[in-house]
Amino acid sequence: MKKAFFLDRDGVINADHGYVSQPEDFEFLPGVFEACCAIKAAGYLLVIVTNQAGIARGYYTEDDFHALTSWMRDQFRREGIDIDAIHYCPHHPTEGLAHYKQQCDCRKPAPGMLLEAAQRLNIDLAASVMVGDKPSDMEAGRRAGVPQLYAIEGGYALNKDDGVARFPSLLAITQHLFGAGPRQD
Repeated sequence: MKKAFFLDRDGVINADHGYVSQPEDFEFLPGVFEACCAIKAAGYLLVIVTNQAGIARGYYTEDDFHALTSWMRDQFRREGIDIDAIHYCPHHPTEGLAHYKQQCDCRKPAPGMLLEAAQRLNIDLAASVMVGDKPSDMEAGRRAGVPQLYAIEGGYALNKDDGVARFPSLLAITQHLFGAGPRQD
């Protein structure tokens, strides 16, 4: 079995400007590429798990999401980083258009995206890591059986007594875990 780093997208990989759907609005956070290089070098799969309620709300389409995701993957590839999987939830339980307005198993804090990735990629959840910036990310990790939970400090309040380690960035987490600093090209 393989181990994985599960990463939320908005607030971990890119600045969370709210419903980001176009490359011109996508701002990579400092150190993301270096951190992802360290994750891959340490033998982890790189799996993005992201709620995309903007689809449900009609702010952008699934085609828009896929186009942005393709662009984002290209940016990672240019840095020599292969993302192993990207799972997304287009639903919202109370707001949304037609079939997108629903209670589902994939929207975090439900663990569905992590469990699906684990099944498809033969991931050992007990040897894996979840990184997010919201309580729902941490809860999804817990419910999936991921023991290592790390929160990016930032815009959303996280309970300080929840047993989750907090860091200012993904790069700070990888430096803590692997001693990884900036790449030497």
